[in-house]
Amino acid sequence: MSNVPYKRLNKDDAVVLLVDHQTGLISLVQDFSPNEFKNNVLALADLAKFFKLPTILTTSFENGPNGPMVPELKELFPDAPYIPRPGQINAWDNADFVQAVKATGRKQLIIAGVVTDVCVTFPTLSALAEGFEVFVVTDASGTFNETVQQAAWARMAAAGAQLVNWFSVACELQGDWRNDMEGLANLLSPRIPNYRNLMNSYSVLTAK
Repeated sequence: MSNVPYKRLNKDDAVVLLVDHQTGLISLVQDFSPNEFKNNVLALADLAKFFKLPTILTTSFENGPNGPMVPELKELFPDAPYIPRPGQINAWDNADFVQAVKATGRKQLIIAGVVTDVCVTFPTLSALAEGFEVFVVTDASGTFNETVQQAAWARMAAAGAQLVNWFSVACELQGDWRNDMEGLANLLSPRIPNYRNLMNSYSVLTAK
């Protein structure tokens, strides 16, 4: 059994890192369907904006085959720090990226990217080594297949990263349904069809 204490996400101490969601690299994602993966990534972006979390975007060698950042993310965060790394595979090897992270003054890193075993794993391990708490958003990170996915998750978890999904991140940051329930519901409903059904049912009941 693990004796690691529960480290609760704190919206006042968290920053979102979107790493290498690039038009070329995203074609490598096979552990989620294209529509499912896009939905998950945009859901993470939605919650970053809803909770007003500092968000940092970075790409690797975007002038090469990796391609540019997917346009939806750049449009959602027009004023966010954007670090186009000239070649470093590990984002933590780029001084501008690390400086942007440390400039937030926050110690909880919520990270997602493509591909999971490289672009997410490497900076996760590097940040953990420097004392950051790292929360890996598993369903907004993608790679070649589920075997690679599981190996990457195991490697990061063994080093101390917490594996989460975007819905659990949203709920943990929310903390209490009474904290703007309608706002959170409006975030969840477009991304989770069954949650939309739940809210529609609730609206009918409360309208009586």
